Amino acid sequence: MNLTENPDSRIIMQGIHVELTEALKAAIHERFDPLLGHNSHIVRIHVRLHRDQKIGKANHYTATSQIEIGGPDIVASAEGQEAYVVLDELVTKLEHLLERRHGLRKDRRNHPHGIELDADLPKI
Repeated sequence: MNLTENPDSRIIMQGIHVELTEALKAAIHERFDPLLGHNSHIVRIHVRLHRDQKIGKANHYTATSQIEIGGPDIVASAEGQEAYVVLDELVTKLEHLLERRHGLRKDRRNHPHGIELDADLPKI
């Protein structure tokens, strides 16, 4: 298990049953750095790449990522047979989740709804 954290970076990488080579680390930074620009409130991004030998000699990769942000964390995962393709799918899912979260918060901020109660309020 490799756990890598660059002191000037907010991206934490972890390889499980796979060695994180310099090329793989650079690819992770290249793909996940733009996510930090989506929201300035992102504390850090955890990226875990897990390799599992399921059938014969074919490798099966699972990438999981957790974005620590104000409010509930955003978690996504992707699976496939090539590590770089799996990382691309994971970034696409995270971008979609960040955009969805931003849209929901923007709607809530710009269109506040009054509180509706089914019962009358008691007189004091």
